[in-house]
Amino acid sequence: MILTIATTPFEGQKPGTSGLRKRVPVFQQRHYVENFVQSIFDCLEGFAGTTLVVGGDGRFFNREAIQTVIRLAAANGFGRILVGRGGILSTPAASNVIRVRKAYGGIILSASHNPGGPDGDFGIKYNVGNGGPAPEKVTEAVFARTRTITEYRTLDSADVDLDRLGEVGVGAAIVEVIDPVDDYAGLMQRLFDFDRIRGLFASGFRMKFDAMSAVTGPYARQILERMLGAPHGTVMNFTPEPDFGGHHPDPNLVHARHLYDLAMSIDGPDFCAASDGDGDRNLIIGNHAFVTPSDSLAMLAANAHLAPGYAKGIAGIARSMPTSRAADRVAEKMGISLYETPTGWKFFGNLLDAGLVTICGEESAGTGSDHVREKDGLWAVLLWLDIVAARRQSVAAIQREHWAAYGRNYYSRHDFEEVETDGANALMAHLREGLVGLKGKRFGALEIAGADDFAYHDPVDGSDSANQGIRVLFEDGSRIVYRLSGTGTSGATLRVYIERFEPDAAAHGLETQAALADLIALGHALARIEHFTGRREPSVIT
Repeated sequence: MILTIATTPFEGQKPGTSGLRKRVPVFQQRHYVENFVQSIFDCLEGFAGTTLVVGGDGRFFNREAIQTVIRLAAANGFGRILVGRGGILSTPAASNVIRVRKAYGGIILSASHNPGGPDGDFGIKYNVGNGGPAPEKVTEAVFARTRTITEYRTLDSADVDLDRLGEVGVGAAIVEVIDPVDDYAGLMQRLFDFDRIRGLFASGFRMKFDAMSAVTGPYARQILERMLGAPHGTVMNFTPEPDFGGHHPDPNLVHARHLYDLAMSIDGPDFCAASDGDGDRNLIIGNHAFVTPSDSLAMLAANAHLAPGYAKGIAGIARSMPTSRAADRVAEKMGISLYETPTGWKFFGNLLDAGLVTICGEESAGTGSDHVREKDGLWAVLLWLDIVAARRQSVAAIQREHWAAYGRNYYSRHDFEEVETDGANALMAHLREGLVGLKGKRFGALEIAGADDFAYHDPVDGSDSANQGIRVLFEDGSRIVYRLSGTGTSGATLRVYIERFEPDAAAHGLETQAALADLIALGHALARIEHFTGRREPSVIT
C-alpha cells in the first residue's frame, strides 16, 4: 500500500560536487533520507515504469538506506529497480549498469573516500541516464525542492532480501538483485588484452592491490586473481566492511602509506595499487616509482592506444582545473583537444557524450574514460597493467621516458581540513579582492603572469560555472591554485595546489616538496593562510 507521509524540510540538504554528504547520525534522523530521495524524484519527469539502479559502497547504514530508496522508488512509479547483491555496487559499476541496462538513472549511496562507521560519513547522489552524476541544473533543483518539501510517498512493505539474486515484487514494481561484478568484468574484458596481462603475471610479475576493506574487493579478486591469474593474495583487504576495517579508505600516501613503503622496499613488488571507498579513485606505484594522479592521467592518455579498447586513438583529454598541466602537453603533442573543467566528474559528462574527449582525470586520484560516466579506479589499474605488458617496461622506465619527452610537472596538494568555515570564506574573499593587482608582481625568481577566479563555459550545453577556484599563474608555467572542497562533512577544507614545470631532464629527480619550496612559501603568504585559518601546516600533503 502506498503511504503519503507528511514531513518538514531539513536545513542543509545541498548536494556538493558529488551528492549530499553528512555524518551517519544526520542521515539516521527520521524522514531525512526520505526527504532527500523524494526531492530527487520530484525533480524528475517521465520515469513512470522505467528502471532505477540502486547500490552503494557497503558502508555503515548502506543496507537500511537502500530499503528506504526501494520503497520510495516503487511508490513513486518506477517499474523496475536493480540492486547490487548485498547492496554493493561500485560507483563506476553502477554507471555501467545504468548504461548497459538502459536505466532511467540511479541512486548511489556513498561518501566515496570519506571514513565510514556509525560516526563516519554517508552520502547519496543521483546519476542520470548517461550513467554520470546529475548536472548542476538538476542538483540545484533538488536542493530547492528540499527546502519546500511537505510530504513523501513510500510503501508499507517488507524488506527485500539483498543477498538473494533474482526478482521480487515490491508494490507494483519489480526489484531485481543482480551480481554487482558480472557486467563490469565483461566491460573490462572488452577494453583490455586479458591474454597479454595474463602473460605478464605468468612471467613472474608481482603485484599488490589494496581494496581498503571497501567496495572494490569483489571486483579486484574476480578480475585480477580469477580472470587474469594473479597469485592468490594479490588482492588485500578484499571484504567490504561497514567501517572499512577502521581505516580511512582514501588511496593516498597518507592512508595507504604501507603500499608506498612496500613498493620502495628492496624486494618490493613490481606494481602496487589501491582504490577507495566506492571504487572510483586509484593509487599507482611502481617499484621505486610513485606516479602522481596528474602524471597518471597524462601517461595513460599518451599510451592508451596500446589497449584494444583505445587502439584507434583518443578524441581528446579533459582534466579538472586544479589537476596539473602534464596532460596539456600530451594533448598538444598528439594534436588533440584539452579541456579544463571545474572539479566534479559531472563536468566531463557532456564532453564524453559529445565525443569530444576519451580520457578524463582529476588530481584527486580519479581517472576514467568514455566506457562509463564516472571515474574508475580499477579501470586505471588495468590500463596501467596492459601498458606495462605491451611495452615490456617497468613503471619507473615508462615514467622516466614520459618526463624526458614531455617535461616533468612537479605537483603537490596541501589540504587544510575542517577549518572554520567563516575563516576559509574570508581567505577566499581576500584572494579575490587582490586578483587585479597580482599581475606583474615578482617574488624572487617568480613573476606572476596573471591571476583569476576560474570560470567554465560548457562547450556542449552552453552553461556557465563561476567562482571555481583562484588561479595564480607564473611566467615559467608554475601555478598556485586555491579552492574550497565540496566533499567534506564538517567545517571547510581549503585545498592549495602547487605546480612547477621542469623541462630539464637533469632536474627530474628532485624531491617534490623541495622542488616546490618557494611556491609553497609564497602560497601561504599570498593567501595569509595562518591569519585566516589559524593553521601553520596542512593536515594532509599529497
